[in-house]
Amino acid sequence: MSLLTHLLSVFVATNPPAAALSNEIQQATGLSVTVPDASDPVKRELDAVMIEDDAAQAEVDKWIRDNADFYKQGGGVPDDDLNRRIRERFAPVRKDYEAFLQRHPGYAPGYLAYGSFLNDIGEEYAASLQYEKSRQLDPKNPAAWNNLANYYGEFSPVTNAFAYYAQAIELNPAEPVYYQNFATTVYLFRKDAREFYGLSEQQVFDKSLGLYRQAMRLAPDNFPLATDYAQTYYGIRPLRTNDALTAWTNTLAIARDEVEREGVYLHLARVKTAIGRYDEARAHLAAVTNASLAEMQARLVRSLADHEHPRANPLQAPTNSAPVSAGAPASEK
Repeated sequence: MSLLTHLLSVFVATNPPAAALSNEIQQATGLSVTVPDASDPVKRELDAVMIEDDAAQAEVDKWIRDNADFYKQGGGVPDDDLNRRIRERFAPVRKDYEAFLQRHPGYAPGYLAYGSFLNDIGEEYAASLQYEKSRQLDPKNPAAWNNLANYYGEFSPVTNAFAYYAQAIELNPAEPVYYQNFATTVYLFRKDAREFYGLSEQQVFDKSLGLYRQAMRLAPDNFPLATDYAQTYYGIRPLRTNDALTAWTNTLAIARDEVEREGVYLHLARVKTAIGRYDEARAHLAAVTNASLAEMQARLVRSLADHEHPRANPLQAPTNSAPVSAGAPASEK
């Protein structure tokens, strides 16, 4: 994957504000880039590099978005040229992180911050080495365990991810992202979870759902988290109808704007179509007016029609609406 492709996927998936990196490092390590501690010169040095990192990522984000807009209008620069420009922009940030760590080789937060930078630019293996160094220097920092778990969940062995998420939670049981990441990984790697924990498939689902619910108790107004939780029910057979409807109804209650509310209407329509509550499904679909949801809405309208009036050809089974994308564990930087 090219650097541009990786960064674009990150920006589209997360849409991070300019201060996201700094805020996440502060959450993970207690560092603050906005109010440096004058009594800790090493921390102040790292803060400066993190601010530089944040500024570079915000600038690159703007380049990518602007170039995408120009491309739609028939302009824009070639991907190779933009990739080169991005690498040049990040080069001094990398250099400053490495220089900082040469000066302070025993400072665990520096390795965590540098690992997050490397992960953000698509160098996941190099990032994992930095996280591991941070973990060894400060084994009581849950963020390093969480970030390593994310790496193992993507690149294996996934059993390491299970163990490392559990350790992150033990160190900080009040952080919802650890439960969410753990829940997502258990759900995605059900075969590994069955073997690792000695559970049946339904018990693995229960474990994942339980972790999601723990996350939501800690972050009850987190709409993306509630959405991830509700979407897990699509993969469970037989469908847990009441639980799925309850999950989507609760998600609707914390939607932050009309687009999110209408997106939940589509999910409610999908579930109710599957269980034969066609009039209710039709009402949900009729309530969707946002143009960005029109394609999914049209697929669900067709699915509803197919369910209500099955085709004569038995080989033509009714469609089951739009696919659902699984969530991905989030790094804490």
